Amino acid sequence: MFASLSPTLHPTMLSLAFALALLLSLGLKFWLSSRQVRHVMQHRGAVPAAFAATVPLAAHQKAADYTVARSRFGLLNLAFDSALLLAWTLLGGLDLLNSWVHAATAERFGPMVYQLSLLVAFTLVGSLLDLPWELYNTFRIEQRFGFNRMTLKLYVADALKGALVGALIGLPIAAMILWLMGTAGSMWWLWAWGSWMGFNLLILVLYPTVIAPLFNKFTPLPDEALKARVEGLMQRCGFASQGLFVMDGSRRSAHGNAYFTGFGPAKRVVFFDTLLQRLNGSEVEAVLAHELGHFKHRHVLKRMLTMFALSLAGFALLGWLGTQAGFYIAFNVQPNMAAPNDALALLLFMLVVPVFSFFFTPLGSRMSRRDEFQADAYACAHASGTELSSALLKLHEDNAGTLTPDPVYAAFYYSHPPASERLAAIARQPSGTAAPVALQGAAS
Repeated sequence: MFASLSPTLHPTMLSLAFALALLLSLGLKFWLSSRQVRHVMQHRGAVPAAFAATVPLAAHQKAADYTVARSRFGLLNLAFDSALLLAWTLLGGLDLLNSWVHAATAERFGPMVYQLSLLVAFTLVGSLLDLPWELYNTFRIEQRFGFNRMTLKLYVADALKGALVGALIGLPIAAMILWLMGTAGSMWWLWAWGSWMGFNLLILVLYPTVIAPLFNKFTPLPDEALKARVEGLMQRCGFASQGLFVMDGSRRSAHGNAYFTGFGPAKRVVFFDTLLQRLNGSEVEAVLAHELGHFKHRHVLKRMLTMFALSLAGFALLGWLGTQAGFYIAFNVQPNMAAPNDALALLLFMLVVPVFSFFFTPLGSRMSRRDEFQADAYACAHASGTELSSALLKLHEDNAGTLTPDPVYAAFYYSHPPASERLAAIARQPSGTAAPVALQGAAS
């Protein structure tokens, strides 16, 4: 209730801090993207010397054009998203939506239905506003560069299934968190965090066998020779899984990938069919060895623990902000006088916090690149560095990844090292399976 909210937080100061952070982040994003576009276009005319023997000029130019097209589209999307964020917050959009939902549901259906309805309404409005951008990206940009294989019918089917799965999974956990916020006292955030962590672990277990098959077809790996090679690698590395599967990724995209999914004994190895069509057996083995490296170095566990710690801090912060009248007033939201403000607090938190956390992006990117170097080194020790380099080059070409990113942009955003740095690091590995001679010393 409004009367029970604390006046400790000064709304004007928070509004100014938010506006300044949004302005700074927007300027930084535009500057970084502009650097990326200029740098990629400046190097479009020639393949870097380290890749001249392995990458055709046409592929290099396609990657440059794809990068520039996505970057320019991203700038337009960024401007729209920033304007939308201002509309939701300082311009009173969330307050207006809350007024409508409250008037339609609170007295007739009660506080829980009102709060869940607010979350659903916000999600629906946001999804509808984002829809044109998704459609353009999929059916214009991805289509133009030959990556999209999704029909409009399949897109609609995916959207409907995604909405249904999201509702079946999201509404119960949202109801639980809202119930805890309203009934568990001042330490509700600790109980909510525990529930959220348990929910995430459950999803990790259920995803491979229950959720993922709703969207894609998974079949056992049919290539017996490749299966024997992969199983031999996993045995050497002391790794066990519940099976090797091929996913029909080609139904939607020409991009290729491989990944582990699941948790504990429920882990599966999944290959995109597009990946198997492009790579030979030894290259697939090297890519899988890289993924095994993430597990052996406990990167997955460390990331999970980091996520748990950050989410605990987030719930604790929300537990305090939700009691501050200034938190609502700062973003032009009038707290409810006769209804819970918990859903409002959740939505405001999700809108506001990313503006401030954006500035920590380079730290997360750097840690991720460190993990990738370690996984590459592990792959070189248990497979072939030459084959790993060959596979990475093919994947870069197939995914139209630029070989000439802007160094500052890459340092800020890239979760994987630029190709030149990555392949040069592979070439320095002492396993005796180094990358091709053309890549030696290619760090730049």
